[in-house]
Amino acid sequence: MHPFSFTKASDTREALNAGRRGGRYIAGGTTLVDLMRETVERPETLVDITGLPLREVTVTERGGLRIGALVSMAETAANRKVRTTYPVVSEALELSASAQLRNMATIGGNIMQRTRCTYFRDVTADCNKREPGSGCAALEGFNRTHAILGTSGACVATHPSDAAVAFAALEARVHLLGPEGERTVPFADFLLRPGSTPQREQALRRGELITAVEIPALPRPLRSGYLKVRDRRSYEFALTSAAVALHVRGGVIRTAKVAAGGVGTVPWKLPAVEQHLVGERPSESLWAAAAERAAEGARPLRHNRFKVELLKRTVERQLRIVGGTK
Repeated sequence: MHPFSFTKASDTREALNAGRRGGRYIAGGTTLVDLMRETVERPETLVDITGLPLREVTVTERGGLRIGALVSMAETAANRKVRTTYPVVSEALELSASAQLRNMATIGGNIMQRTRCTYFRDVTADCNKREPGSGCAALEGFNRTHAILGTSGACVATHPSDAAVAFAALEARVHLLGPEGERTVPFADFLLRPGSTPQREQALRRGELITAVEIPALPRPLRSGYLKVRDRRSYEFALTSAAVALHVRGGVIRTAKVAAGGVGTVPWKLPAVEQHLVGERPSESLWAAAAERAAEGARPLRHNRFKVELLKRTVERQLRIVGGTK
């Protein structure tokens, strides 16, 4: 680990001033500290923001939820408002990491976490995300766990967050505060596909701080859930996952929100699946037909071709569970 300075922000203004000067915000530190140990990250200054007032889960005026950036994963998952209105978020969080990490890690940190690609974390390997222009060792290396959607010739690493898949499905928004004031970014635009600049992962401006993630109000009744497929049952990242929310009224699907994880360079919204569902009556044949569209545009590599079929099966299974026809 390289030398760094450490400061604790007593208020938001102090945090933003430190961030403007290039300081890196840290709360739970469950990802950043690991990357510093491995010398993947080498920040000169860490800014402890755990004292900021960003620890509440509140109902918005329109009936959505606003989750403070410093609310822990465990607190968010256990929150009664979250569990009753958007169980897909609670389930995604509870299937993440370990109990100890969920107690430490925050919502803001969770969506900011960097890829678990082994080549990214191995400083001896070529990685455009870590060292732009060096190449991508995963393209010709062992790429079983890598992305099949949203990839480029510069990067095929997956985004590891489970909660981010639920937020993507629900079309959440990220609230930001920076030197130039407040702004809100749709979740779909917050996490960036690699393209030719994989080192730029979020739509953050210099010194900006995540203050909250807001989930909009959706029609009721709403059924939702999260399904994760992984190599082992405990503390493992997804090979693929599916976040589904359905509003059914009068026997017809009126609203469908679907996203996948473990297969994209960012949490992958599935509009083709959603469009196939809306206006239809739930049925086994409908789930199967909709799921066939889940892997449209996939570009599998040598070792992860199985993910195409696995994604379809995972989406179909979760549609059946949430749709009540399992």
